[in-house]
Formats: sequence, C-alpha cells, structure tokens
Amino acid sequence: MFLRTESFREFLRFYPVVSLILFIHLLVFLATTLPILPSKEIFALLAGVNLYIVEGEIWRLFTPIFTHSGFTHLLFNSFSLVLFAPALERMLGPGKFIAIYLLTGISANIATLLLEPLTYIHVGSSGAIFGLFGFYISMIMFRKDLLSKVNSQTILTIAVISVIMTFVQPNINITAHIFGLIAGFLTGRIFFTRRR
Repeated sequence: MFLRTESFREFLRFYPVVSLILFIHLLVFLATTLPILPSKEIFALLAGVNLYIVEGEIWRLFTPIFTHSGFTHLLFNSFSLVLFAPALERMLGPGKFIAIYLLTGISANIATLLLEPLTYIHVGSSGAIFGLFGFYISMIMFRKDLLSKVNSQTILTIAVISVIMTFVQPNINITAHIFGLIAGFLTGRIFFTRRR
C-alpha cells in the first residue's frame, strides 16, 4: 500500500491530484529560488506571515501549503506525499482527497495564525501531511476494515515518530503539525460517521 512500484507514467495516471501537488511544489520552489526570477519577492508574497494575514492577505493561509524554505524541506515533504498520499487518493477519489488535504493544511495555518505571534513566518506542506496522518488514524479507529493490520501499524509508527520529531527538530511549526493532525482526525471522524 505504501510501497511505490508504479512507473512514472502510471503514477501520473493513477494519482493525478498527488502528481499535481508535487508539480506545484517543484514549480513554486523554482520560482522562489531561481536567480533569474525575483525569487525573494515571490517567496515573501507566498509565505505565511501572521501580521499580513491579519491585515487582509488571506491567501497566505493557502499558499504556504505549497511553498518550502529549501531543497531539503521540499524533498522531505514531497517524499512523504509520494509514500502516504496515493493510497488515500485512490480510496477517496481525487475530489475528496484534495478537499481533505487543503482543509487540513488551511486548518493548520489558521491555528498558526491564532496561536503564534504576529511576527511568525511559516511555509511548508507538513500541516496538510499531518492532516493525512490524522485522517489515517481516524480510519484505523473507526473503519478498521479499510486497512490491513500491517498498514495500520506502519501509519501509527510513522505518525508517532513524526510527532516526536516535531518537538526535537529545530525550526518546526509545532502548531501546524499538531493541529493538522487533529484536523485530519476530526475530518476522518465526521467522514466515516456519515458514510455509516
């Protein structure tokens, strides 16, 4: 389930939304790093800056989900998406998947706005990725039939390690990680209750 055996073409065909998100990641990264572009200005326009959000720049609750602060940041988040997002896209369908991804990512950014100082600046898709983990956890709790025991254990192990690393690594938006996870769990709880 979490092992990728598809060819590049198959991946694009089977997981169009995940592929589009990864493409946007790369496009935004190039736009914010290439010296031939006004990369610093583009980054400043897309980053989540709490002060500017309060002043009316609401798009900054959305754009940080696709913006990264460096190649390692981009690589780690994109790799996490390649591993854990495709299975959910196949289960839920493209529309529901992107709705959950954006809802949890924006929820993480709203929590950051409410709980962090106005001077706080944040970027990265990890809030949305933690949202996917939260959704998986709700699936494990409320729809055990959808995941095998091995896959459930894999998700829980990765989620626990990720939460621990959130508090260990420097320069991490702890608020986004935790509230992304909570938003994903609550979204899954509502989703699976309605389906029953």
